[in-house]
Amino acid sequence: MTTVIRCAVSALRRNGMRSVLCAISLTIGVAAVITIAGLGRGARAVVEEQVSAAGTNMIIVSAGNRTSGGVRLGMGSSSRLVNADAEAMRGIRGVAYVSPGVRTRQQLINGSRNWSANVEGVGADLPLIRHWPMLSGSFFGPAEVQAAAEVCVIGVAVRDTLFDPSVNPIGRTIRIGIQLFRVIGVLAPKGHSAGGQDQDDAVFVPYTTAQKKLMGVTYLRNVSLSTRSLDEIARVADDIRYLLRLRHEIGPADPDDFRVRTLDEIVALRTRTTRTMTALLAGVAAVSLFVGGIGVMNIMLVSVTERTREIGLRLSVGARTRDVLSQFLVEALLLSAGGGICGVLAGYGLAKSLTVLLSWPTEFVPATALMAIGFSAAVGVIFGWYPAMRAARVDPIDALRYE
Repeated sequence: MTTVIRCAVSALRRNGMRSVLCAISLTIGVAAVITIAGLGRGARAVVEEQVSAAGTNMIIVSAGNRTSGGVRLGMGSSSRLVNADAEAMRGIRGVAYVSPGVRTRQQLINGSRNWSANVEGVGADLPLIRHWPMLSGSFFGPAEVQAAAEVCVIGVAVRDTLFDPSVNPIGRTIRIGIQLFRVIGVLAPKGHSAGGQDQDDAVFVPYTTAQKKLMGVTYLRNVSLSTRSLDEIARVADDIRYLLRLRHEIGPADPDDFRVRTLDEIVALRTRTTRTMTALLAGVAAVSLFVGGIGVMNIMLVSVTERTREIGLRLSVGARTRDVLSQFLVEALLLSAGGGICGVLAGYGLAKSLTVLLSWPTEFVPATALMAIGFSAAVGVIFGWYPAMRAARVDPIDALRYE
């Protein structure tokens, strides 16, 4: 085998430029595979980070439909989801945090500045459920919720609109509707949600305050929960349905007057989208590898034709058919493996360059590189088989007469 490899290397070196050009075609294909694999894994990491920012183990219970005068008012219009329901959910095994919620839109006023924004009435556990850190100040606690305190936490978009950049909003008073609220915290920037809503353009107040002093209601629009682990989401969701049907005295044949939703749909959608894009780009890379394999076959066929007399001479002095077959297969393997190794290095460099230029994360695992090199070598063997077989079947007498 050592002699075969030495002869293969010598043959490739005799046609150095042609060998390099052939290897480049495979290098391009493998580089495309490596780049796409790195970007694809990076995209999945982005998806996981975005979902984690929203709370991967999050469950949202929304109020159901209400009918008035024969008109169905749609989800969220029911008034049957109440504070006591939220407190009962805290007792479900596996529930870590609970935040009752209501929402209204109010005019915010600070001196001569005013702004219309969503006012979210929430519980003290919301930052823990949403994994939302504070930029400055602090979030309100259970004591403020219990007392229906007139305190608020604002997003950075509201801060930038109502306050001058040189002013620290903590401790300042703003008017929400006709009520005065003291700003106790500013949430860290979170950007837009999956639905396109600016999450930073909002004000958060205790839900009890929103119910009593801003809306004049006793019901909830939703309840946000988080479980202690991802594995408990399905069971906790089922337990919530059972609990609410029992509390709302819903009969076995009657529909729910609430909706229980998890982030599984968002995770699945984003994951499917990422996989689709990765599969599309992988198809392009596969075509590149296929073209590279055709290039290997073409070069090896030319090499067989040019070395017909050499093949005949070797067969005439005792070389076996499998020796000739092995030599040409090894040449094809060396070409493709060399191109694969260069492709891995080029793909890694290209992906890192795209990370710097486009701020797109990349992630690599050694198995991807080994798989790409192995696939490249397999392409060389597959596409080099026909030329090698053609060389092995050359008739020695006809080969010696070949000009």
